Amino acid sequence: MLFSLLILAAGVALLMLAGDIFVKGAVGLAENLGISPLIIGLTVVAFGTSAPELFTSIQAALSGAPGLAVGNVVGSNIANILLVLGLPAIIYPIVSEGKGLKRNLVAMLLTTVIFMWMLTGGVISRLEGALLFAGLCAFIAWQARDAVNGKAAAEQDFHDEIGEAPHDRKRVTAYLMAGVIGLPIAAQLTVAGAVRIAESFGVSDAVIGLTIVAIGTSLPELATSLAAALKRHSTVALGNIVGSNIFNIACIMGLTALITPIAVDPRIVSIDMWVMLAAACVLALLGFLRIASGKLMGSAMLAGFAGYIVTVF
Repeated sequence: MLFSLLILAAGVALLMLAGDIFVKGAVGLAENLGISPLIIGLTVVAFGTSAPELFTSIQAALSGAPGLAVGNVVGSNIANILLVLGLPAIIYPIVSEGKGLKRNLVAMLLTTVIFMWMLTGGVISRLEGALLFAGLCAFIAWQARDAVNGKAAAEQDFHDEIGEAPHDRKRVTAYLMAGVIGLPIAAQLTVAGAVRIAESFGVSDAVIGLTIVAIGTSLPELATSLAAALKRHSTVALGNIVGSNIFNIACIMGLTALITPIAVDPRIVSIDMWVMLAAACVLALLGFLRIASGKLMGSAMLAGFAGYIVTVF
């Protein structure tokens, strides 16, 4: 059991490290090619920061643990709202404002409902995966067009999130190679450790995906939101969560299902996807009514998340 935990911890740690290195290398390459900061923020950074979850889900699906793949996405979306929003809200009130936020909230709700409909079928097919990913591409194009036309707020400087990227050609190549090599290895360790832990506890791989793996792969979003709260940039924290939830479903589940159809654990259909929807509705309500999330709301979210984790086991 201890060895399995160490394998999982090493996998998650390597996922974060390799993902960070890969993003910096990809951003450095994009900047060297003269791609605009707006496009880099909407595509390279957005896709790159989802790389750990993507590699983990693909590895899980290919390794015969589809519940882990789906559980990772559903659990991450729950954790993103109740944990990643709840904890920063205790530090500094998160105000639901910002140009384009309501539109993105609608997109998040729509994506969530479509995903739930796909889950009820018992299997997410390649066609459904293609539809999810196509919707993501359309959403990114919409965002880019509105931002260029001044109809939506420009993206925050992504260097606040990822740090400085390398620009020397050799360093960029080294970063990219390290990320490309490290991410699959990290995903294998994470999935292997998670499956062994599931077998030790006598629970499904979906349960481990919904909890341990989901929380582990949500740590980058938590770090970004905490940093935003400490800097009193509340809208950055909220926007980060909304965007992450959209990408989790449309990018990670879409691309994973394109590679191989994914069977859905019945537990996710009967319980967990409804918790995901409830959390999304809470976030949307806060956004549409412009309710500030302070210590009371943050504490309630954390309590709700703790209660959910207890019920999973």
